[in-house]
Amino acid sequence: MKVAIYGRVSTRTKGQDTENQLIQLREYCKRMEYDIYKEYIDEESGGNPNREKFQQLFTDAKKRKYDLLLFWSLDRFSREGVRKTIFYLQDLEDCGVTFKSFTEQYLDSTGLFKDAIIALLACLARQEKVRLSERVIAGLQKARLANRVGGRKRIDENLQIQVKILKKDKCSNREIARRLHISPSTVGQYVN
Repeated sequence: MKVAIYGRVSTRTKGQDTENQLIQLREYCKRMEYDIYKEYIDEESGGNPNREKFQQLFTDAKKRKYDLLLFWSLDRFSREGVRKTIFYLQDLEDCGVTFKSFTEQYLDSTGLFKDAIIALLACLARQEKVRLSERVIAGLQKARLANRVGGRKRIDENLQIQVKILKKDKCSNREIARRLHISPSTVGQYVN
């Protein structure tokens, strides 16, 4: 079996080092007689989805360059929240790549309970979506009680007119935003 190893630390400045993870992951592969295809190592926050090696491991998974992704623990794999993390694990499964957390024995899509693990993760993702919706509604209710209205602040009428004039002059939303020092999504509210 070809195995990819993923290791991550947030930063080396605090004395963190992926070698602590890698020693045991390599030893596990040796014990299981797995061939290590590649080690993907990132040194940045797990909350950042654009980690270079993290993205590369998905590119290689799509090409079926390895069969199993082995990582130290789920928080070393991703810290983007339940929903995104489950999406990543499901993406691996969709590529035909299994995954295993070295320190969390229950997080293993290679074993007998593979389907149960995937179903449980999907259920957790749905619950996270419901909780997120409930938190947003609660926040909006709290804002209303404080006489605040949710959403983006409206721009003044003169700025709205300038947006429309620039749009008629065939400027892109980005260009209008740059010229008027507002965000492109704010421009989009007034050019429909």
